[in-house]
Amino acid sequence: MQSTFNLTQYRKHSKLINPDNLGHPRHALFICSFMVAAPIFGYLGDRFNRKIILSCGIFFWSAVTLSSSFITKEYYWLFVLSRGLVGIGESSYSSISPTIIGDLFTNNSRTMMLSFFYLAIPLGSGLGYILGSSAKEAAGDWHWALRVSPVLGMTAGTLILFFVPEPKRGSADQLGGRLKTRTPWTCDMKALAKNRSYVFSSLASAAVSFATGAFGVWIPQYLFRAQVVQKAVVPCTQEPCSSKDSLIFGAITCVTGLLGVLIGAATTRLCRQKTERADPLVCAVSMLGSAIFICLIFVVAKKSIVGAYVCIFIGETLLFLNWAITADILMYVVIPTRRATAVAFQGFTSHILGDAGSPYLIGLISDALQQSYTDSVLWQFLSLGYALMLCPFVIVLGGMFFLATALFFLDDRDKAEKHPTQSELSTDQVIEHVLYGLILFTHICTQQLKEYINQVFYHK
Repeated sequence: MQSTFNLTQYRKHSKLINPDNLGHPRHALFICSFMVAAPIFGYLGDRFNRKIILSCGIFFWSAVTLSSSFITKEYYWLFVLSRGLVGIGESSYSSISPTIIGDLFTNNSRTMMLSFFYLAIPLGSGLGYILGSSAKEAAGDWHWALRVSPVLGMTAGTLILFFVPEPKRGSADQLGGRLKTRTPWTCDMKALAKNRSYVFSSLASAAVSFATGAFGVWIPQYLFRAQVVQKAVVPCTQEPCSSKDSLIFGAITCVTGLLGVLIGAATTRLCRQKTERADPLVCAVSMLGSAIFICLIFVVAKKSIVGAYVCIFIGETLLFLNWAITADILMYVVIPTRRATAVAFQGFTSHILGDAGSPYLIGLISDALQQSYTDSVLWQFLSLGYALMLCPFVIVLGGMFFLATALFFLDDRDKAEKHPTQSELSTDQVIEHVLYGLILFTHICTQQLKEYINQVFYHK
């Protein structure tokens, strides 16, 4: 919630950025800082007290947001830098929080609690706009929009520090007493790379991130151009342009995020009664269905903006079904002492293959298409639509990755469940070999002693 209102208001009042490029360099800095920090927090989260690390990350995030409210437009570069530091704070909670939930709950309860956790993403985005706008209007100064959320962040960090328990890793799975050793980081990474369910679900998550990153930047612009083609609005030739489509799309994203997480959790619970592969199969079906409705956006937008919004609503709802389920898949197939690292690198993969580059790629394709043909309002609209058509193909690819996850899910889940037991068996085997060696050694000594006695008696 803290980062939702920041750049919009800063751009609006400092008038330093073209709104068509809103978020590109700042977004890249945020993503880069997140990707650098996430593996570090993942490493720490598997080895040290998680709630202390989590609280420190939230305190740091809140302090950076509050400090940024005092930066003037002469130091815009410093404001951009603060955006990057916010990514460090976000990486702390996104890497560690799911692992704490995973150690407090299991099975359907864990799915539901992870759903509540991921509900905070769209809910926080909506509250960010509402509280930020309200604070700005009440104080008559946009800087106050950045001074509300840090108070909430500090409060949340304090509550986590004093009231959230620090469960033993694997306690919910009744493995807490059997996970006594931590493997080196290199061993953790090798194990994750060999975990097929983890790899395929991470690639599928990157496909979701690719689409949502591109949509967030370009869909409002695409819908505005559609209305220009319909002659419902005039082309925007002078800043500031209308932000109505951005607000509507943002509201739809918040609502569909809430619905998607809830429907996904409920659907998975029902499907688990029919098949143990329910988690990846629900994700696969939802993504393939989402691709259909997202394709329809580019079919109906030229004729009906309302129809396009309906397709966006259904498509995003299906796309967001897998947020909590993907995290639950990870909890099933990764042992507790590697989960923070696994969550961190899944986020890393999602960003580096997803929203870190998708807005730029769509923009480059659209520009290349525009330059290859006549420069007209209609072609500007069509070229952006053709570029955005890459997204449903990526979503279909993500659905295929979830189907691949379903193939290996049960095997990888069983390996994760048996891993601690196998460690104990390995220890027993070592003891068994030692005892066998002692018995063999005793037997050999006995034989040698017997031969010696016989030789002594024989010589006698």
